[in-house]
Amino acid sequence: MEHGNSRTEEQARRFVEICNACRYCEGYCSVFPAIELRRQFTSGDLSYLANLCHDCRGCYYSCQYAPPHEFALNLPKLFAELRLETYGRYAWPRPLAALFRRSGLAASVLALLCTVVFAWLAKTPLSAAVNPERAGAFYAVIPEGIMIAITGAAFIFAVIALGAGLLNFWRDTNSPFAADSSSFLSALSDVFTLRNLGGGGDGCNNRDESFSQSRRYFHHALFYGFLLCFASTCTAAIYEHVFGWISPYPFFSLPVLVGAIGGISMLVGVAGLLRIKLTADQAPASKLLLDIDYSFLVLLFIAAGTGLLLLAMRTTAAMGALLAVHLGVIVALFLMLPYCKFVHGIYRAAALLRYAAERPRHPREVAAATEGIVP
Repeated sequence: MEHGNSRTEEQARRFVEICNACRYCEGYCSVFPAIELRRQFTSGDLSYLANLCHDCRGCYYSCQYAPPHEFALNLPKLFAELRLETYGRYAWPRPLAALFRRSGLAASVLALLCTVVFAWLAKTPLSAAVNPERAGAFYAVIPEGIMIAITGAAFIFAVIALGAGLLNFWRDTNSPFAADSSSFLSALSDVFTLRNLGGGGDGCNNRDESFSQSRRYFHHALFYGFLLCFASTCTAAIYEHVFGWISPYPFFSLPVLVGAIGGISMLVGVAGLLRIKLTADQAPASKLLLDIDYSFLVLLFIAAGTGLLLLAMRTTAAMGALLAVHLGVIVALFLMLPYCKFVHGIYRAAALLRYAAERPRHPREVAAATEGIVP
């Protein structure tokens, strides 16, 4: 993918060249060993490094060249700004890339419109009493075909758009398509353990030079909560379309229990991450990317919150209205996934795979890679 060198890229190139000469932070995370494997840095290399960065900020507080030094090296902030550029660069369809900078407004408008659509398509008034014990009570409010068609179309669009963005990232960073099983397993381990959020091992520097694992733990809560909610939806689909068991299901059924645990975990993760971002040192942060973070976290909070509220009040007259609101928020979330902070997880996973594939396994390989020799 062709693109010109932006001012952010030029600044990032200068910074990583300084880092490559210094190498004080080489044990902090995967970024610095990846830097050491290069003597020159293309635009694709910089995109790869920016998305490999987990923003633990350990390098910022340890750097002797950070402000007020004349080099003013602030790698976390610059990488955050560069990540935002890559989000727009890799977005598909490209004209929708502008949504990144207006994700909060776009998500709000989409959620409202989708809720209105579901309310309009409801076959009974949303305030009408529905027997919650009857199989298919939800479908008595909003027909199953309409529910599946709209949410399914939004989900398929999100998968296609995210897949296209991932392919654009992979091509732009010149990442190899060949990766052995050990590389995949190593990358999966890094993704599911969030190892790089441990910085040099003691955690992130959320507020100052003190270390904390809290950001890593809250990310775990959000990540695994999201996966549990997805697993709950898949389990409910199997219940209905394989076994013929129609929702709503009792509280102690597998879909409801898994979904409830996932929703609560998401709320805890979002609340913790919002608190960390609100109290963190703003010097190594990008304000624009922070605004995008906030809008995405709030959207996730509302999605999980409305789901739990629907579960708690499904036996009341409010069930119909809550169902329309929850479905509207979920469809808005699906449509916004390719144009909000969610994409950082996709590109970061791909960067971790490339890092695992190219990472030297022995000091002799490091020296050979630095010299441009294939060992």
